[in-house]
Amino acid sequence: MRRPRPRRDRTTADEARLVSGPICAAVDVGANSAHLLVGSVYGHRVVPLLDESALLGLGTLVDARGLIPADARGPLIATLVGYAAAARGLGAERIAFVGTEPLRRAADARAVVVAVEDATGVPLHVVDHREEGLLTLLGATSGRAVEADLLVVDVGGGSTQLVVVGPARRASATGLRVGGARLTQVHVTHDPPTRSEIAALRAAASEALRAVPYAAPTEIVAVGGTASNLVKIVPGALHDRVLTPERLAAAFEVLSEAPAADVAARFGIRPQRARILAAGAAVLEAILARYGVPRATASDEGIREGMVLALARAGAAWRDRLEALAHGWGAGGAEE
Repeated sequence: MRRPRPRRDRTTADEARLVSGPICAAVDVGANSAHLLVGSVYGHRVVPLLDESALLGLGTLVDARGLIPADARGPLIATLVGYAAAARGLGAERIAFVGTEPLRRAADARAVVVAVEDATGVPLHVVDHREEGLLTLLGATSGRAVEADLLVVDVGGGSTQLVVVGPARRASATGLRVGGARLTQVHVTHDPPTRSEIAALRAAASEALRAVPYAAPTEIVAVGGTASNLVKIVPGALHDRVLTPERLAAAFEVLSEAPAADVAARFGIRPQRARILAAGAAVLEAILARYGVPRATASDEGIREGMVLALARAGAAWRDRLEALAHGWGAGGAEE
């Protein structure tokens, strides 16, 4: 199911061309969904033209079967064909598809990559944890150099990406095979989750975070669907987009009091997302505890914005230049 998402700066392609630079499109093929962003770029700014997603559940398939079988490739390819057509219809000059956690593990990933490119004419890049982290960092910072030690976090369905960077520190990325969907599948059988199941999620997340390297960030930015949906369900968070341990505790209360369908209807999120949100909150809570930072700021900008910026700045050579791009560039608007 493809689902458009409203954007704060939505504009038309013709308007975007008058005020900005190249139009680029990026698709993130992740554990839960394939997500399209078409944006017009000028300097550090991405002006969204189209933002939509389709639930595919590839992570669950790969967990169960070790590959993406033919009956699942059809919906994936059809979705990406539609995305490519939509992007070209909006005037996208550069398009790229990025495969993350499920494609890194799928035994037939190469066959999927070939089939997608044959059908769409667009390359599907299966990125490693570091590349995924750098793209997320690029999106979160909009390509501006950081002024303080920063941790950027993306809690996904099948994995969690953490990137630490600072004014005097090159970015280091860590990927954990722990995410909202994976933890839910292991520890939750009830809807809504019971208090004992939520306790199990929190314990598992805390244990998983023991594996991350030490760092001392002064600020945490949380990107992706987990963070953006958590701020919707906690009173006050939608206003300032801040998530604290106290607010995450409130989220656990909300999510344990009503079935996912009711939570989804009340707060305007997908039932499938509501179902795994307690696990995502547990991972984010564990991250705050692990790094000793009392709050995280939720950002709408992440891997897709990073991909659009990378395409605008470097074109087909974006993977070769990703390290430099992720650490920022000057304030000038002209493309290099």
